[in-house]
Amino acid sequence: MTDKHAPPPARSTHPAYPKETRGHNFYDMDINLQRLLGRAAPDMLARNEDRLKDFGAFVGGPLDEQASYSDRHAPPRLETHNKAGEKKTRLIFNRDYETCHQEAYQKGTIGLAFMDSDPEPHLLSFAMGYMLSQSDISVHCPVTMTGAVAYVLDKFAPKAVRDEYLHDMTRMDGKTKTGGTWATELHGGSDVGATTTVAKKDGQKITLHGLKWFTSNANSGLALATARPEGAPAGSKGLGLYLVPSHLKDGSQNKYNVRRLKDKLGTKGLATGEIDLEGAEVIEVAPPPHGLKMMMEALEYSRIHNAMSGAGVQRRALMEAASWATHREAFGKAIVNYPMVQNELVDLTVRAEASAALAFDAAKTFDAALKDDTQRPWLRISTALAKYRTAEDGVQAAKRALELVGGNGYTEEFPTARLLRDAMVLTVWEGPANIQALELLRMVAGKEPGDKLFTDKIRAISHALPASMAAEKSLLDTGLVQAERALAHLRKHPEDGERFARKLMDHMADVLSGALLAEEAAHDLAHHNDARKALVAQTYLQKAFGAKELSLSHEKEPALQHFDALLHYRAIAPAALGYALALKPPDAPKPKPPSPEA
Repeated sequence: MTDKHAPPPARSTHPAYPKETRGHNFYDMDINLQRLLGRAAPDMLARNEDRLKDFGAFVGGPLDEQASYSDRHAPPRLETHNKAGEKKTRLIFNRDYETCHQEAYQKGTIGLAFMDSDPEPHLLSFAMGYMLSQSDISVHCPVTMTGAVAYVLDKFAPKAVRDEYLHDMTRMDGKTKTGGTWATELHGGSDVGATTTVAKKDGQKITLHGLKWFTSNANSGLALATARPEGAPAGSKGLGLYLVPSHLKDGSQNKYNVRRLKDKLGTKGLATGEIDLEGAEVIEVAPPPHGLKMMMEALEYSRIHNAMSGAGVQRRALMEAASWATHREAFGKAIVNYPMVQNELVDLTVRAEASAALAFDAAKTFDAALKDDTQRPWLRISTALAKYRTAEDGVQAAKRALELVGGNGYTEEFPTARLLRDAMVLTVWEGPANIQALELLRMVAGKEPGDKLFTDKIRAISHALPASMAAEKSLLDTGLVQAERALAHLRKHPEDGERFARKLMDHMADVLSGALLAEEAAHDLAHHNDARKALVAQTYLQKAFGAKELSLSHEKEPALQHFDALLHYRAIAPAALGYALALKPPDAPKPKPPSPEA
């Protein structure tokens, strides 16, 4: 059905996306990332912009080439015995993977945040992780766990342990010992409290005995493992946390073996294995009852990187889709000029920027919480929402990019196939959606006052919006009212928590994403006289909280009217939008009993 009086679809006149993304600088191409860092940490950005440019060239070039090669032709393999027939497992990687993996550390992805003098905020590490994931999650994953182990050693380990081992994980000379977090067991899965790995003490020596079922970066030099000391009580309170070196001080291999490597859907360049702990000598980091809490500190750090990875996947999916659409011709013109393709690219753009806003909010809060413990409740809320939403949208973005590229996108010669396979892991790593929902539930319907914290934060953002953003404020307030009703219901009826936790989490992620986009928009209007982000925020909020109706009016699709600027991140003059975007106001909230269905 067409309207003969409708204006022609917007024509993309500036093909800013290259025909092939590989070989280009992923930092220079990402104006949204530059703006995010400029708003969040201008001084850090000024100190490190050249470093980030160099990193963007590495990610878009050598790392991406290696990722495809390792995935298709040279994944890791396992040798189980040495030449004498002795049981000595050894993991073998191709040289390109090993080189790129170490180069990531040499460029400071972990070490810069742990320097003895003037360390950089962890935000810089998280931003570099965001770029890493655009090319190779199989490298980003071990970088994440190396940072997580280093963080626990730095903040929580006894001084003697920290002094002896932290440097090996944070050095930037090409000899970094990488990290692992070994908690998952065959019978327990996410129930880490069911750990059956035993820690035995003989004099000053502690050894571990048991099977860790899912260990990514199985060749790590230093791993954190949960175990239960002999005689300790059952459950999570009986767990200690231990540092497991791959080799002992005399250079011999520690007493554990990789039984086999997992045959996985994606991240094929990464060695993920089952590890038999056969009396491995370890160093105690935290005794019971603190072991699980310390491991959760590591996982909280990793969850932020997971969120960065989800946002990064969406950025790469958008790049691939936009590059293909800009240069692919069908029926006489580039397919980027067809309205249905533009609709897809608009949605990919808006959702990618929403995910980046969520991930970077968690990252900023991580640094803030290191200085001020009162920020930790918000860190837990923000991280749970970001980890959940970015992973879900990352999978969908990869799928949609593959579909837009078409049959070619389904082949392994194009990055979209690997991007989709790799993105799937983000929904299960560091706790699937149900685990994030339970974490959120503890914060907003348990002992913590997270419900008030959340609503107060959103309301503060809404109240600070300028009068010119009345449309965004109205939509955001609608979402907030619905969240308040659901949260109030769960306070009165906690027995409904687990039934509605996923639904609540999804809604709260929408509210927070919309609020953060609106906040970014207000900043860009005030400091750059640019309404582009306002258009992003309005588009997101309208879809999340606007009146649901089937509209065939071009006037109600301002994002398509300004498609070129939106896709290529070009400034839009506020006057060009006029803030009369024909947004249909949401239905006024009607008083009714609090309900999680709101």
